[in-house]
Amino acid sequence: MSYSAASESVMLHLGLGSFHRAHQAAYLQALIDAGDTRWSIVGTNIRPEMADLLAALQGQGGAYTLETVSPAGEYRYQRIEAIRRVLPYDATLASAIEVAAQAATRIISFTVTEAGYCLDAAGQLDTAAPDIVADVQKLQRGEAGATIFGAVAAMLRARMAAGAGPVTLLNCDNLRHNGERFRAMLRAFLVRVADAPLLAWMETCTSCPNSMVDRITPRPPPELRERVRQATGRDDAAPVGGESFIQWVIEDDFASGRPAWEQVGVQMVESVAPYEEAKIRILNGSHSCIAWAGTLAGMHFIHEGARSPGIRQLAYDYITDDVIPCLDRPGAPSPVDLPNYRDVVLERFGNEAVRDTNQRVAMDAFSKIPGFIAPTIRERLAAGQPIASVAVLPALFLGFLQRWHAGALPYEYQDQAMDAAAAHAICDAADPVAAFCGEASLWNELAGDARLVDAVRQAMQRHAALIGGGSTP
Repeated sequence: MSYSAASESVMLHLGLGSFHRAHQAAYLQALIDAGDTRWSIVGTNIRPEMADLLAALQGQGGAYTLETVSPAGEYRYQRIEAIRRVLPYDATLASAIEVAAQAATRIISFTVTEAGYCLDAAGQLDTAAPDIVADVQKLQRGEAGATIFGAVAAMLRARMAAGAGPVTLLNCDNLRHNGERFRAMLRAFLVRVADAPLLAWMETCTSCPNSMVDRITPRPPPELRERVRQATGRDDAAPVGGESFIQWVIEDDFASGRPAWEQVGVQMVESVAPYEEAKIRILNGSHSCIAWAGTLAGMHFIHEGARSPGIRQLAYDYITDDVIPCLDRPGAPSPVDLPNYRDVVLERFGNEAVRDTNQRVAMDAFSKIPGFIAPTIRERLAAGQPIASVAVLPALFLGFLQRWHAGALPYEYQDQAMDAAAAHAICDAADPVAAFCGEASLWNELAGDARLVDAVRQAMQRHAALIGGGSTP
């Protein structure tokens, strides 16, 4: 679909964290800088965290500085002014709902962590999850919910009542097949709410294109503000930093127009699947590998592990031995140059100036293992192929989890999908490897598979010096 020719069009974004501000807002700013000023962003959060950030952005009229750095250490500073309005967090979401119900709002986009979707073991919406049950009740009372489903449902209800017309729901995160899966989960949520008119309106008046996003964006360190001041002369209270690499691939299925993103490098495609699969398995999977291994080796930053020959080899072998054969098969070649992509990704991870932390990348493993790693294990086993290289990743995480269990991690581990009691029980089991590989929330139908148990056990033995607390392999 071509871009909207409307004089004013709005993209309402839910989740004004670092990634959105370094990625989607940067792309729209590039379009504005090229002379197309027809689109702007209104942004807010649907959770109470980051109130200070929202206040800082409000105080600056939504503007902020983006610092990017290349693997060669070249810094660039850009003023981002694509976010024209910042709405303070409000549990009722009244301001966001008001914006969503306006005809000028043509896209509602969002960035949500994997754990924020309340997925069950099969990767579908867990309608029995307490947060989902609570949101269903809120919607039945005419209130907005606190999850992404409860928030978007309230916005669509208001839009339907206002007769504001179709809208695109644009998922901008790492959930595989993110658009179609979000649509299916929103449908399941609305079935629970039992609002038949809203469900029918959603089916006919929204689109949910799949998309793939990529830019390494660490949490802004305290020294970033001073660096920005030295480089630009501005005392920016809400700067954000990231690597120079950026990519966005979107299926061109928009219900009410879109920005002309293809003019600034966004890849508009019929199917995002091969790009998404390469990114999730190669980049996201190896990122977690390096974070867990680096933590076990006593490192703080991702670039330290990526530059360690032993840890880099673990990530390289995982991609080369097991991932690439899954993604580039005879009769089904990948449109992505996978060996080149692997090499570019590992080079990006070694970018010292990004200073991405193991703590940030290691988080939420109970969502990442089912999404990023288990599919490769499942496909290799189904083809009767070995899984020695990919099995290193769950082995590393089990070693990491045992450190957490013992209170020996150097930082607080955050995992929204992890049942802490169940995780402690895995580590306390007589055979932690068998208990870990038998955890259905991680492995679904693979849980307890003897081939998985054996491969993870052998991987832990091969890398005992690292996993047991020794030096880098």
